[in-house]
Amino acid sequence: MTNRSESYSVPAAVKRVAGAFWLTGWASFWVQIILAFVSALVLLFAASGLGVNSAGGTQVPGQTPIASAETGIGLVLAILGLLCLFVGAFWAFRYTRLSRKLKTPDSQTRPKPKDLVQSLRIGLFINLIGMLLTIFGAQAIVGSLVGKSFSQGFAVFSGNSLRFITPLDIFLVQSNTNTIMAHFVGLIATLWLLQCMNRQ
Repeated sequence: MTNRSESYSVPAAVKRVAGAFWLTGWASFWVQIILAFVSALVLLFAASGLGVNSAGGTQVPGQTPIASAETGIGLVLAILGLLCLFVGAFWAFRYTRLSRKLKTPDSQTRPKPKDLVQSLRIGLFINLIGMLLTIFGAQAIVGSLVGKSFSQGFAVFSGNSLRFITPLDIFLVQSNTNTIMAHFVGLIATLWLLQCMNRQ
C-alpha cells in the first residue's frame, strides 16, 4: 500500500515545473490579452478612418481624409500580427491547463516532457511569426510616415491634405508597438518555461 501511494505521488521537480507553468502562463496570458485588446481598438479606430482608396490616395466623397493609402499594407500586416497575438494569448492560457495536468497524481495521464517541450516550441513559433509580421507592418507604416514628412512642404502648396502626418498615423505606430511588446512578453515567458524545465 505504501509503495502504491508513493508511485502515485507527484515528484517535487514536477510540482516545480507545474507551478512555473501556472504562474507564467497566467501572467503571459493577461499581458498579451490586455495589449491585444488595446491594439485592436486602436487599429479598428485607425482602419475606420482610412478614408482613401488604394489607387491614388484620393479622398472619399463626404469623408475627411485621415490616412494615406501607403499605410494600407502596414495596416494589413499589423492586423495579421494582432491575430497571431490573440492565438499566442490562447496558447499562454493553454500553459495553465498543462499545469493542472502536471499536478495529477496519476503518472500515466501526466504530460510527458517531450509533449511540454513541443507545446513550448509551438508557442515560440506563434510569437515569432506574430512579431515578424508586426515588425514588417511597423516598417511599412514608418516608411509611409517618412514619405509624408518629406512631402509635407509640397502638400501645403498643392492643398493635398492626404500627405500630412495625422494622429491616426501615430496611433498605428503605437498599436504596432503594443503588439510587438506583447509578442516579446510571450517569447520571454516561453523561454523562461524552457529554462525551468532544463533545471536539474
